[in-house]
Amino acid sequence: MPLTLASIRQAPKAVLHDHLDGGLRPATVLELAAECGYDELPADDAESLGHWFREAADSGSLERYLETFAHTVAVMQTPDGLRRVARECALDLAADGVVYAEVRFAPEQHLERDLTLDEVVEHTLAGFREGERLAAEAGTPIRVTCLLTAMRHAARSREIAELTVRFRDRGVGGFDIAGAEAGYPPSRHLDAFEYMRANCAQFTIHAGEAFGLPSIHEALAFCGCDRLGHGVRITDDIFDNDGEPVLGLVANYVRDKRIPLELCPSSNVQTGAVPALDKHPFDLLARLRFRVTVNTDNRLMSDTDMSREMLKLAETFGYGWSDLERFTINAMKSAFIPFPDRLRIIDEVIKPGYAILIG
Repeated sequence: MPLTLASIRQAPKAVLHDHLDGGLRPATVLELAAECGYDELPADDAESLGHWFREAADSGSLERYLETFAHTVAVMQTPDGLRRVARECALDLAADGVVYAEVRFAPEQHLERDLTLDEVVEHTLAGFREGERLAAEAGTPIRVTCLLTAMRHAARSREIAELTVRFRDRGVGGFDIAGAEAGYPPSRHLDAFEYMRANCAQFTIHAGEAFGLPSIHEALAFCGCDRLGHGVRITDDIFDNDGEPVLGLVANYVRDKRIPLELCPSSNVQTGAVPALDKHPFDLLARLRFRVTVNTDNRLMSDTDMSREMLKLAETFGYGWSDLERFTINAMKSAFIPFPDRLRIIDEVIKPGYAILIG
């Protein structure tokens, strides 16, 4: 079957790096803003608002990119708002053919209406469960795992790590830190990561996106992360020797240890991590057999979904169905759920789905 947007939507997909507050429907932002009295949106119709988010995110700066979240977070401060956004997130991903998703958000950013951290997580998880139920009824089943994020410029990471462990058997699969990298190294949050390791809990770290190799090295060597959020700057440790790539110590470690890279092609271009999609190191890393995965990051800001990310990569680097299957299995192998569950989705959903498409 030819690779088209429509055919890729039929393929079973797994996404590991998708932000809840970066994936709202523009119409939902408008409706929730009206309900909660938020009057600072830059546009008053869904189409214009969607364009604004995309254009504002196209700045080439991670810091400017992150400013767009002020509007989405502002409308996610109530139980109904959190449940609706989580429900629609699950439904939108499922409609795009995603069968497994890890969606992350920062509970500490949703306390303006007097909710507690636990209540924020409870309402969000309830929304995901509602979305899963509705998706199954629509014939597009999906499993959603929630990751809890601490903001790296704040001082609540240990508290969020404890929250993660508290909800580990109720739909929360892991922990993350996010936000501007420069000036906020992962090692500022060692207490949180030590707590996660002491409790045999999994975590990923945003590293190697806007900042270079030192951020990745800290995330691995000092913090002990299980995955790298983005990690695109690992190429700072890959050198050219007469046309042959030579890996440095950190790059070798990442490849040898099979540390998954949560690469987000469109977002990486928007934030200036790479200059253009055809300059993205995704293909180099894939050819060198790093464990690369395809991710959306923020579907609203990038005006994207998993199918469009895969299509862009296929058109840019000449990938076929077997390549997309490999990237999907890479993601599923790296998921923060028990091994038998990962294996079941790979063997019973992903491989059969691609077998039909490959023919």
